[in-house]
Amino acid sequence: MSQARNFADLLASGTVLSDTKLPTITSAKLDDNAIHGNRNLIINGAMQVAQRGTSTTSANSSTFFADRFYYESGSMDALVIDTAQVADAPVGTGLKYSIKATVTTPEVGSGDTTEFAQVNMFLEHQDSSQKLAWGTSNAKPMTVSFYVKSSVTGVFLFTLHKSGGAAGFGTHYTINSANTWEKKTIVIPAATDSSWASLSDNGRGIETRWSWRVGSNVTKTVDGNWDYTGGYFGFSNVSNTGGDAFVTTNGATWQLTGVQYEIGETATPFEHRSYGDELRRCQRYYVENTVCSSQADMDGANFMSARGFFPVSMRTVPTISNMAIQVSGNMNTGGSINSTQASTESVSLFSIASGAGNTFVYYNFDASAEL
Repeated sequence: MSQARNFADLLASGTVLSDTKLPTITSAKLDDNAIHGNRNLIINGAMQVAQRGTSTTSANSSTFFADRFYYESGSMDALVIDTAQVADAPVGTGLKYSIKATVTTPEVGSGDTTEFAQVNMFLEHQDSSQKLAWGTSNAKPMTVSFYVKSSVTGVFLFTLHKSGGAAGFGTHYTINSANTWEKKTIVIPAATDSSWASLSDNGRGIETRWSWRVGSNVTKTVDGNWDYTGGYFGFSNVSNTGGDAFVTTNGATWQLTGVQYEIGETATPFEHRSYGDELRRCQRYYVENTVCSSQADMDGANFMSARGFFPVSMRTVPTISNMAIQVSGNMNTGGSINSTQASTESVSLFSIASGAGNTFVYYNFDASAEL
């Protein structure tokens, strides 16, 4: 008989199920060291989602490679970077994409005191430093792991900071072989400084930077531990051979994927999430090309409005940009958007148009609630 039928017979006969010989689940069988879901604090660590596009030529500071990861620079003399999301990742990891920086105009000179060029990634406090209990006596360590590939070898800088404050952790990693995917693991000690606890829940918590060029005025001095003085972007007591070679070499490339932050001191295999899951997580911060529509029976000038709902609740009230109107029907003259009202859930757009008869108006816009 089937097990289901046995259970039915037992129930019908009044036999107590706890008396049957079923497997016993105990806490010992739920291994704390097992690989469970929702370990990775990072959003889009597999670089799957790129809502703004997959490449930018001559990227400006704050250009996104892929959602949540962007290029930032300041005070550079000549450096020009192309950014891209590319279908290149370490074989056998289940990863497909990486972000890639390519030097198209090399930097000149040995570096000014205020120069910096790097990849940034920011996390909300409630999803990172708060989960780690940083700023309390129960603070936990965190393990960072990622795959990196570069056409130049040597030492590169990695830094992690508290938003709005001097608390920072700086260290380095080494590219050993050119054009070869290498996995790097960094253990971040628990941060007990009380200032972490004062951060707003949905504001910036952990700020992370993979730095190539860092000037002396924006560096700290401690390698491999927390430092509460000075700058944000690197540290000064390690020779940044790889980063310097990257920014000063025409055609040099640097790639990153498989980024994972997890509580504790052990790096586990990368936690894969579906594209749909990652897209919705990214849309908390940015929504590309949202569309809403309005319909009116026009007679001369009309005041028209439409309301568009975001796919998910955004982190904060977003900034609306790249607004455009597409019309169909009996509009004689094009309308223009003259005001917007946004919340974390939706946006209403208002416009004046002129025409006669039944008209449809389609509004397109982007919404940003980035950290």
